[in-house]
Parts: sequence; structure tokens; C-alpha cells
Amino acid sequence: MEKINVIKKGILSLFALGFVFTSCSNNEEISETEDLTQDTTEVKRSAEIDQIDNILGDIVIDAYEEQEYTADRSGVGAEGSNDAFYAKDIPECVTITVIAQQNYREVTLDFGTEGCVINGHLIKGQIVFDYTRDTEAQQIMINYNLIDFYFDAKNVVANRSILKELSNENGNPQFTHDLSITVIWPNGVQASREGTRIREWIEGFGSGFFSDNVFEITGDWSATFVNGNTHTYEVLEPLRREVVCAYFVSGSFDVQRTNFGGIFDFGEGNCDNQATFTFNNGTEVPIILN
Repeated sequence: MEKINVIKKGILSLFALGFVFTSCSNNEEISETEDLTQDTTEVKRSAEIDQIDNILGDIVIDAYEEQEYTADRSGVGAEGSNDAFYAKDIPECVTITVIAQQNYREVTLDFGTEGCVINGHLIKGQIVFDYTRDTEAQQIMINYNLIDFYFDAKNVVANRSILKELSNENGNPQFTHDLSITVIWPNGVQASREGTRIREWIEGFGSGFFSDNVFEITGDWSATFVNGNTHTYEVLEPLRREVVCAYFVSGSFDVQRTNFGGIFDFGEGNCDNQATFTFNNGTEVPIILN
């Protein structure tokens, strides 16, 4: 009888030990899943900032190009004027006003307090940009500021610049963007970005329509989240920006953070909200962009 009890105790001990190992394994799997979710959540938020950057850049560049085209041909924005004009690729719900003094131009794009939908995103507030007009200059600096600006309920704070070059080494117009920006989500999550992005205008320049334009984007930047996490980003394959699409249609960049990193890939050319993130260890997860 004593021998049987010993055997029972041994079996129970093995069962208990197995349960401990199973519990530890399950906990490790849960912890790993939570870590992956947290890491990809921050990467996804950074991709949301990409969207904001893209559409901000589109709007400012479109309004600048349209203002220059209109001023040359019809005198809107002529010296000493204070005029409103419409850019054909910006919805009429955006009020555009120009103040001109000698060669200085200040352009205000007002989306109103109720907002205006652009590329499927509700935008509220104002973008105010200025520049010194010089038709002979090879480079023009465009400075812009966001006032009470919201992008799909996310508060966006920025005061930055775009350097336009009439022709780069490939013979294409090029825009170098200062990426200083802070985005605050409705739930209080906050992230700031610093860096430089180069946007080369590879298709559609000179057509008279902004909607057929295509850009290739390169550069590097960093994003700092309110929890202290900092990510660094470097473009590996140029990010293809077709302005009729709200997302990059192809290209990839490298993401690195302490104890975490991988490749964010936008795919092979389709206009959709699908992307992938491949961790340094080879684990690949799908990313659905907002």
C-alpha cells in the first residue's frame, strides 16, 4: 500500500511539473504575442503619420503650383492683392486666400471648423504657407504652419518647410521635406517625428493636373512616442506615392528600436491599405492601415 502511494505521489508530481512547464510556455507565448502587438501598433501609428505627411505635402505643393500658374496667367496673387482662388485638384470646400506683397506670397488654406474630406480623410483647421517668388531661382523655400489642425480627429502640430528644386540630377522637380511634426490621437497617445524626406516628382509634371502625379520618396527619420520608445526609419526601396491613392503603393523601409526591428513593406503596386512587417527574426505579420 505504501508503494502504491509513492507511485501516486510521483505521478502527481510529474503532472504538476508538466502543468508548470505548460503554464510557463503559454505565458511566454502570450507575452510574445503582446510584445508583437505593441511593437506593430507603434509601427502602424508611424504609418498613420506617413499618411498625414503625404497628404499635407500633396496639398501644399498643389496649392503652391496652382498659385504660381494662376499668378503668371491671370494676375491672382499679383503684388499688393488679397485674393481668393481655387486649385482644381483641391475640393471647393477649401477656401484658399493669397496675400501678395512685392515678391512675398502668403497662402492660407482654410478647411473650416466642420472640415473638408480629401482623399477620404476629414481635415479641419488651416494650413498657412509663405515663400518668396522668384521665377529664375533654381530653389524655392516654402514654409508652412498648421493652425488648429485635425486629420481624422487626430490633432496635428507642425511648423516646417519644403525646399523645392526645379530640377535634380535626373532632370525632375524635387521637394525636400522637413518632417518635424507631433500627432496626438483622440485617446491621448502622442508621437513626434523628426527627419528629412526627399520627394522626387517622376510622373505628371507639367500636365496641368495634380491628380496624375507620381512621386518617389526616400529619406530617414525618427519617431518618439509618449512612452519614451524611439524608432528610427530608413527607406530601403523608394516609396511610390500616386496622389490618387491615400497610401504608398510600393516600397519599403527599415525600422529599428532597442530589442526590436524589421522591414515595413507596402507591397508591389496595388492601391490598398495592406502592408506587412517582417521582424528581424523572420516573423511576418500583416498590417492594416487606417
